[in-house]
Amino acid sequence: MKTDKVPVRSEVPAKDKWDLTSLYMKDSEWEDDLSLIPILADELLTYKGKLAESADFLRNSLDTYCRLQMLSETAGSYAFLLTAGDGEDSSCQDKYGRYVMAATAAEAKTSFYIPEIQAVPEKKIKEWIERPDFHDYKVFLTKLLRLKPYILSEKEERLLSLEGESGATAHKSFSMLTNVDMNFGSIKTPEGIKQLTQSTWSSFLQNEDRDIRKKAYTKFYKAFDAHKNTIAALYAGSVNHDIFEARARGYESARAMALYPDNVPESVYDNLVKTVRDNLEPLHRYYAIRKELLGVKDLRHYDVYVPLVKNVKKVTKYDEAVEIIRNALAPLGEDYTNTLCDGLKNGWADRYENKGKRSGAFSAGGFIGYPYILLNYKEDVLRDVFTMAHEGGHSMHSWYSVRSNPFMQYSYTIFEAEVASTFNEQLVFQYFMNTTKDKNLKKYLIAERAGDILATLYRQTMFAEFEHTAHKLVESGTPLTVEVLRSEYRKLLETYFGPDVKFEKTSDLEGLRIPHFYSAYYVYKYATGISASLALAERVTKGGEKERADYFKFLCSGGSRYPIESLKVAGVDMTSTAPVQSAVNTFASLVKEMENF
Repeated sequence: MKTDKVPVRSEVPAKDKWDLTSLYMKDSEWEDDLSLIPILADELLTYKGKLAESADFLRNSLDTYCRLQMLSETAGSYAFLLTAGDGEDSSCQDKYGRYVMAATAAEAKTSFYIPEIQAVPEKKIKEWIERPDFHDYKVFLTKLLRLKPYILSEKEERLLSLEGESGATAHKSFSMLTNVDMNFGSIKTPEGIKQLTQSTWSSFLQNEDRDIRKKAYTKFYKAFDAHKNTIAALYAGSVNHDIFEARARGYESARAMALYPDNVPESVYDNLVKTVRDNLEPLHRYYAIRKELLGVKDLRHYDVYVPLVKNVKKVTKYDEAVEIIRNALAPLGEDYTNTLCDGLKNGWADRYENKGKRSGAFSAGGFIGYPYILLNYKEDVLRDVFTMAHEGGHSMHSWYSVRSNPFMQYSYTIFEAEVASTFNEQLVFQYFMNTTKDKNLKKYLIAERAGDILATLYRQTMFAEFEHTAHKLVESGTPLTVEVLRSEYRKLLETYFGPDVKFEKTSDLEGLRIPHFYSAYYVYKYATGISASLALAERVTKGGEKERADYFKFLCSGGSRYPIESLKVAGVDMTSTAPVQSAVNTFASLVKEMENF
């Protein structure tokens, strides 16, 4: 059997790798910056106990703090990107390890800083930040003041800081157990015996052979069944830790604590869940169509991911994909498309797979250097064109944020992060639908887009319901046993998937295998993100110069506004149900088109 050889890193042409010289021209420059981290931490330490004495003391300390944070970000980005490109290279591992040690030591040494700023009388801070020389720090300090009610004393903050590593034990243990220790076995396929792992799981569920899907599903959850009590205990520990911190700081609930820093009203979370629940009919219709197209008597949980449209073969060379993106994103103007496409061709992107390279894709934009993009691009996988556009959206969001804000306010929140990326995906989808004459390809695109929105809007909302239920149970005095967790998750499975999907006895173990649940109240941001992006994509493509200018105000906002406000500037109000309703309407229209397949 012919196999494509995966090259080692040294065999990859320079043009196919990212150009890290925008961070450091040579390793010795990185070494110099690394050595400065403890020096700057010591310099910041000299201000301890003096921040309230005068505006000049605070201003000078902020300069040092800013230099330390910027230098640490740049040095950390370089070390991280090296390991992402080749995790098997011991020199890359060494750099990243030394950076983590230096950054951790500096963080411990300077842990006094934020609490001490918040201890400065509020009247003083409000007066000082009006001075011109505080311009670059005004947003940062204003946001710190808002957090003041939930900041504890220096000794209490130190205790919480020291507890931070042990508090992550549940997540670390879950990750080690499910990714390293658990053995899922192997599956016999026509191509030979293949290992079933966390990484290969999704490809098995997309296999056209239903028997292979069933075997993979059964074996996968058999492994989780064998460890269900341990995993349930780990998740319960994670939830208990969330609630411990919320109560220690004085928040009403764990959810209140999670949403407060972004100034997102809890009603946004509740509106999302209610609107999606009120619109489950098109989701149930989708599964009914899937059952009919697959021609199965019972649609099982292992049948819901296999592609519905087969024999779609399209080879897209890398440079061709870049030009598709240029044309698809044309409504955003030449400055946007030229910047992104030039970057994709000249140094931003690490294009193809090599041995030791991190899997998947990501965008890693910092204040210094290019907004880098990791890809594992495959010419025969059409999905990878969408991935390129998605990560390009993140990078361009970073590009405009950096150029419109000082360092201390350039970074946008996770709540906003998925908007620019899924916005780009929607424009690429529209471009393909408007330009292709291949009816089978159009069907494929419609089915894939419906699946994408389902996964991001409906599925993440279901996850959001589950983790909120878990936290509320503990907050009301109900322990999270394996039986309680499985029961709650099964109710959600049956509600969301509807009458046409039949579940196995082990199906509710899915609620024990989602890594994002260990980062509480995170998943809802995927659903709000795609809701905002679909609304904005329609607004920009159907609007004029004002609508496009509004969208660019959002891209340029960085961290200068809270996320709800930055999205309002773009033209979408996430405190209303309208964007989520618009998103489910978009999904419903795709399902209607699928009825004609």
